[in-house]
Parts: sequence; C-alpha cells; structure tokens
Amino acid sequence: MILTYAIGDVHGCMDKLAELVRRCDNDAAGRSMRYVFLGDYVDRGPDSRSAVQFLMDLQRSRADRDIFLKGNHEDLMVAAADSDFFEERWLANGGIQTLESYGLNSADQLPEDHVNWLRRLPLSFDDGRRFFVHAGVHPDRPLDRQDEDDLLWIRKPFLSSEKDYGRLIVHGHTPLGNEQPDLRANRLNLDTGAVFGGPLTAAVFEPDETGPKRFVAVE
Repeated sequence: MILTYAIGDVHGCMDKLAELVRRCDNDAAGRSMRYVFLGDYVDRGPDSRSAVQFLMDLQRSRADRDIFLKGNHEDLMVAAADSDFFEERWLANGGIQTLESYGLNSADQLPEDHVNWLRRLPLSFDDGRRFFVHAGVHPDRPLDRQDEDDLLWIRKPFLSSEKDYGRLIVHGHTPLGNEQPDLRANRLNLDTGAVFGGPLTAAVFEPDETGPKRFVAVE
C-alpha cells in the first residue's frame, strides 16, 4: 500500500523543492511512497538548473519509482534547445532566468543530458483513482484520447467544467492567487504560486481514498 505525494509547479525554486521533499519524506514516516511531480520545473525562478539536476538525481536514487511529468515550460525549453526558431518564445516565458542559472547565453548550449531528460518526460499518469497531468484535460475527449497541447497548456474550458472524468484530475499550471490548493469535485489544482512568493505544495494521497488526505507545504 503506497502513499502518493503530488507536487505542483516548482519553477526553479530549488530551496523550496529540497525542503518540501525532506518534509514529505518525514511525513511518510517510513511507509512506502512515491512522488508525482506535475511539471514546470524550470523558468521564472532563480535556480532551474539545480532543480532539474535535483530531480534527475532523485529519480536515480529512488530506483525510478517516482513519476516526473512534463509541463509546458519543459516543452518550451526543449523546443528552444532544438531550434533557435523557438528560443525567443521560451525566453519571453521565463527562459531568461533559466539560461542565467546555467550560466549560458543561448538555448543550444544547454547540457544535453538535461535536455534529453526533459524531452522524455511523460505527459500524464493514471493510478486508477487519479489522473495526474500538468495543465488539465479537455472535457470533450476521453482521458486516453487527450491532445498533447491540452495536457500541457489548457485552461478553459477545463477549469470551468464540472464533468465527472471517472478520475480526480490532479494538475498545476494555473497559479492560484490565494496560494492555497483548489480542490473541486472533479479536480485538484496544486499550483500554489511558489515562484510568485507562495508556497510549494504537495498533496498526500492514501491508496484507498481518491481525494487528498492532507497537504504538505513550504513557504
């Protein structure tokens, strides 16, 4: 019986990330557990490079038991690394701070191992009770037929939909102005605005309950 800790948008907030993982490890108190990271590890914040390296190291140290989803900012970063055509768009969305954290001048200089790790991240994870994704899902499509662009970028009509998806949709992407998780009947938003001065938040899920049991947060 495994606990699941879902963590919202990091955006280069390395200190909050390291402390939240420490607190979640303590919260598990020796029980079997896994992390599900909801994407947007990079951009806007002060130390995207260290955040990516931390997550890569975490994946290796925990024998690949955790889930690391791709967010729209990882998608932007990989596209910029692959082609200078996309670099300006990435820089305008927080990529400047990411380049600074790497001490680089252009996206084509980004470390290949970091770019390839981000490139291979999955877009969603379904554990039978919850569907974990970065941005959300389109209400008009089954969960197994979602469009990649929606999984990474959607806001409307997802945020206003009251549709029962047969899973609790656990997502980030849309920062919450009140800096608190937003739990609805059909979805849970965990982007509590860490990069804007809010906390970085984890939701704790018991294996036999669909909704979150509690939250762990780092201001």
